[in-house]
Amino acid sequence: MDRSRIVDELKESARLQEWLAEHLAPDIARAAEALVDAYRRGGKVLLCGNGGSAAESQHLAAELMGRFRRERRPLAAVALTTDTSVLTALGNDFGFEEVFLRQVEALVQPGDVLVALSTSGRSQNVNRAVRRAGELGATSIGLLGGSGGELAGLVDIPLLVPSDVSARVQECHLTISHILCALVEEQVT
Repeated sequence: MDRSRIVDELKESARLQEWLAEHLAPDIARAAEALVDAYRRGGKVLLCGNGGSAAESQHLAAELMGRFRRERRPLAAVALTTDTSVLTALGNDFGFEEVFLRQVEALVQPGDVLVALSTSGRSQNVNRAVRRAGELGATSIGLLGGSGGELAGLVDIPLLVPSDVSARVQECHLTISHILCALVEEQVT
């Protein structure tokens, strides 16, 4: 095994984490405030993404619904990526581009938050869901990578990781998600 390759991968991950600390802290704080505001008003958080971002959506929903660091009341969080019957029915009947949009139409209320995760910002099913959520009065947060693609211009609060390497972007998204959970737990009891 090439030890230098391992070191390079770890250093690149650390470099991106350092960049987040220096450049993204104010936007992460804005995102946390949006989540706290939604919860204080009795709203909920919905999450969506594809592939690894779908898994991260589920992870964040679980942290919010259960607990992150301390015992507290459960917070309403729904990963739109988890119900295979819904996903396959919507994909079959309406097309894959509609699988999140249809769920948003059914579940979003004004004041809710939609968290959209995408390493490219080009996933049409995510982009369509964000557009519709905004029309329905939800705030949107984007955990994005690279240039952010089309999604960067659609979300209310873009959290952009400056890398085109999906693995590095997803590592940063996980860190951001954990920070959001910690900040929400401090404010919402």
